Amino acid sequence: ECEEFPDLGQHNNNMAKTTATANGFTIDGVIQTGVDNPGHPFIMTVGCVAGDEETYEVFKELLDPIIEDRHGGYKPTDKHKTDLNPNNLKGGDDLDPNYVLSSRVRTGRSIRGFCLPPHCSRGERRGVERMSVEALDSLSGDLKGKYYALKNMTDAEQQQLIDDHFLFDKPVSPLLLASGMARDWPDGRGIWHNDTKTFLVWVNEEDHLRVISMQKGGNMKEVFNRFCTGLTKIETLFKDKGTSFMWNEHLGYVLTCPSNLGTGLRAGVHVKIPNMSKHAKFEEVLKRLRLQKRGTGGVDTAAVGGTFDISNADRLGFSEVELVQMVVDGVKLLVEMEKKLEKGQSIDNIMPAQK
Repeated sequence: ECEEFPDLGQHNNNMAKTTATANGFTIDGVIQTGVDNPGHPFIMTVGCVAGDEETYEVFKELLDPIIEDRHGGYKPTDKHKTDLNPNNLKGGDDLDPNYVLSSRVRTGRSIRGFCLPPHCSRGERRGVERMSVEALDSLSGDLKGKYYALKNMTDAEQQQLIDDHFLFDKPVSPLLLASGMARDWPDGRGIWHNDTKTFLVWVNEEDHLRVISMQKGGNMKEVFNRFCTGLTKIETLFKDKGTSFMWNEHLGYVLTCPSNLGTGLRAGVHVKIPNMSKHAKFEEVLKRLRLQKRGTGGVDTAAVGGTFDISNADRLGFSEVELVQMVVDGVKLLVEMEKKLEKGQSIDNIMPAQK
């Protein structure tokens, strides 16, 4: 694969050291998706991926400015804080279920010692799957569940996962295809979920692991509690096997896409706010609360019946607890504003300050 590159094996200079990671991930691999895809007219895409943990160090001159731009001025010298203690979240069990229809928290995790999905070999991908399934199979209590491998699930299982909105398909997005994430599909990929369908893990999609805790209604505290408990248990099981998740104090948890560094966390609710969402100050309120909106069908879908997917805008530089707190407090305020507008009252007196 390196026929086209000069042989720099015997070179002892900085240029030679920064042409590839020890796993052979080159600058070509980092930028391929950005070269192939000009971006989206309304959504700024990142245009870079990591092929392994070392990518962020070896290609830091390219990636640091992207990280800084993407994460609100996060500097190469900044330290990220992790906080997965659910007891530090204030409130969150009192979001009005007449407005908040469902709550979820998701993140990604990468397993140290393996290349990331854009660069891993077929054997590595199977290794990630094997270790992950062993760890997940030893969860108990309300986290007890089952793994469904994409390549050998039954038609009935597949249909059930589609009905539950759990299934991820072969990537068709050119952003993912250009990054090499669909190689050997569907080998080594699968979906695990607990029996109550409130805790879900995707294996070898865009990251080694995508972990999602969710349930109907507005009890974000319960969702976050399960999220933290499950993640902590999974990490302990990996540590027992002699490995851990990719993490450092500058970037937090290391993931494939630079946009997901830090917490990798997206805490979101589906909330019904038909009046508030038509209000002239809606965008301004979201900005001040550090929240973002999507349609409930995904990034660039329209909202149906005034129902939006509202989530934290930040990933890096804030802890998990801080981000979920912003969502809890912000959504509570949006619901309060919605109730005022229903009665024809002004919301000017409860406009938030900039967080």
